[in-house]
Amino acid sequence: MKIVIIGAGVAGLAIGWRLLQSGAEVTILERAQAGHGATWAAAGMIAATAELGEMQTPEAELGHRARGLWPDFAHAIEDASGLAIGYAQSGSLLVATTAEDAAGFAVRAAHDPDLAMLTEAEARAREPRLRDGIAGALWASQEARVDNRALGRALAAAFVRAGGTLVTNEAVIRVETMAGRAVAARTPFGHYEADAFVLAAGAWSGLVEGMPPVPIKPMKGEMLALSPPDGAALPRQMVWGNQVYLVPRGGQLLIGATLEDTGFDTSLTEAAADWLSSRALALMPVLRDWTIAEHWAGLRPASPDGLPLLGPSTIERLFIAGGQYRNGILFAPAVAEILCGLVLERPTDIRAFDPRRFAGSLAPSAALR
Repeated sequence: MKIVIIGAGVAGLAIGWRLLQSGAEVTILERAQAGHGATWAAAGMIAATAELGEMQTPEAELGHRARGLWPDFAHAIEDASGLAIGYAQSGSLLVATTAEDAAGFAVRAAHDPDLAMLTEAEARAREPRLRDGIAGALWASQEARVDNRALGRALAAAFVRAGGTLVTNEAVIRVETMAGRAVAARTPFGHYEADAFVLAAGAWSGLVEGMPPVPIKPMKGEMLALSPPDGAALPRQMVWGNQVYLVPRGGQLLIGATLEDTGFDTSLTEAAADWLSSRALALMPVLRDWTIAEHWAGLRPASPDGLPLLGPSTIERLFIAGGQYRNGILFAPAVAEILCGLVLERPTDIRAFDPRRFAGSLAPSAALR
């Protein structure tokens, strides 16, 4: 079976790699460089509890399912690529800055054996950099993180080593269809026929022609990376509070993230840097002595209802893997498992994420394209 995947982010690469392992012939077409879109701009959090809360929604269930797949997924990537990806189950510390926050955390801890409610003293013992006067914290021991930039490189290497064809700097302009079935992907340089296609182009998914617009749009997020002064250590775990998160990675501390609906604009703003800095300093005053080493922006792929689009479109043999928004890294192993199963015609129940819920946006016309 010959498959073309549009987009070489964490989703496209993971899906392609898993399909190769199932015996398919896979080509990935990437508009820029592999792993250099939202995958590169992320913080690498595998934090279902912090991002999605308890398992009461389909998205939260997907997040917890994916988090459980990550240890084996990380090991397999490192083994297949020969590259380290910095996976660590280091936990998340969710800081309560108000009594109301603390009360909510206490309820969650009472209903989940993987969570623990900490007093202020216990939280500060785990993270001494926290300011005085917090109301406590929720400790989520199962949360993990990965070096997302290393992950992109490793997945690309694993994909190529497994026999996949990775074509970079070649944007898909349109998906060509015949009688309601996808038959080819056209780029400025080539025409790629296949038995099935997977659209996994992140925030750029809606730019592919040949079908009505895919309802995925870019949402801009800016982040900072701080370098510690000589002799200062990084936090051991991820820390959440004051509307920001702090993630240790590669000798730096990441601070994220802003959220703006500005189209494909990725320009950096002083206002965003100031907001991130002030929020982080209010959580950990010691960070005033740290140095801003990097400031960047990325584009998250968002859907109208906030849920991913995972599964078949109304164009036969065209599948969608998009709309993961803030959780592309977290969801990656589950998305790869789901899409691999669907493309290879294995039954998978993903009704909440079925792209055909936006049938008016995804339905093809009868014309040959």
